[in-house]
Amino acid sequence: MKNIAALLLLAAASAQAHIALDQPEAPAGSSYRAAFKVGHGCEGGAATKEIVVTLPEGLRGAKPMPKPGWTLTTKRRPLKTPFESHGKPVTDELAEVRWTANGEANYLQDAWYDEFVLRASLPAEAGELWFKVRQVCTQGEWNWADLPSAANTKLRAPAVRLKVLPAAQEAHAH
Repeated sequence: MKNIAALLLLAAASAQAHIALDQPEAPAGSSYRAAFKVGHGCEGGAATKEIVVTLPEGLRGAKPMPKPGWTLTTKRRPLKTPFESHGKPVTDELAEVRWTANGEANYLQDAWYDEFVLRASLPAEAGELWFKVRQVCTQGEWNWADLPSAANTKLRAPAVRLKVLPAAQEAHAH
């Protein structure tokens, strides 16, 4: 019964999402291309002029893709547990990616569709990762940051969910 309630909760959250991932599932430990699909502007048809993605902890080596006509800025945060990569210590990770339109000619109009992309390595464990996305428009904004819970099933602006699946098992050969 608990599993059914959780599935209904997640279905309701994703059904209302207006910013979504092109690929909402990926295997643990894999390299992942996160394409955030933006299908509309804000209230009243206001054009989008900025997209800010807050990355969940656990991604490794995240790198955003530049977008023509948009300025790309990032923020980093210290890692709770540093690690080594290619013989070099890694002590921080990408925490936020911000794409800002370089003027009115580059705004994402309400009637248009676009994607904002980054890539990262996923954690080794299966589970869920939630990306909070702030969509700033010429008038108003959407803060896609609501997380589902037993007490909060009707999300007005749900965060973007990535389901990290168990890693694929390699075939055993004799």
